[in-house]
Amino acid sequence: MTPDELAALHASCFTDAPPPWSAPEFAGSLKSHGAFLLLRPAAFLLGRVIAGEGELLTLAVAPDARRHGLGRELTLQFAATSRARGADVAFLEVAEDNHPARALYEGLGWTEVGRRRRYFGPRTDALVMRIRLQDHQEDG
Repeated sequence: MTPDELAALHASCFTDAPPPWSAPEFAGSLKSHGAFLLLRPAAFLLGRVIAGEGELLTLAVAPDARRHGLGRELTLQFAATSRARGADVAFLEVAEDNHPARALYEGLGWTEVGRRRRYFGPRTDALVMRIRLQDHQEDG
């Protein structure tokens, strides 16, 4: 997928908070140290590993492709890829009011470790979540 295609899919997924990423933001992130992109039809995950820590930057599943396990599959692959690249722990930020995403992450063993006030706008806090990758099994 090109940065333009990533941005278009991201925009279809994030219509409120957090705001969708632009094509230049995707292009820059893909060039950053430790970045990797995981792709599925109608879905992608952008992550990175730096200094032994993984970061799930964004996960997008097209609205009409949800509830079929794509998000879970990509999140599991993120954990495996991060471990293979030397990460022991991984982090992400998720909008506090994004209950489906929170349920996905919690169901895979991610735990809330912090909060970033107004991270996604004036009314939307981000929950910082973490997972210890050595405890995370790829088969979930």
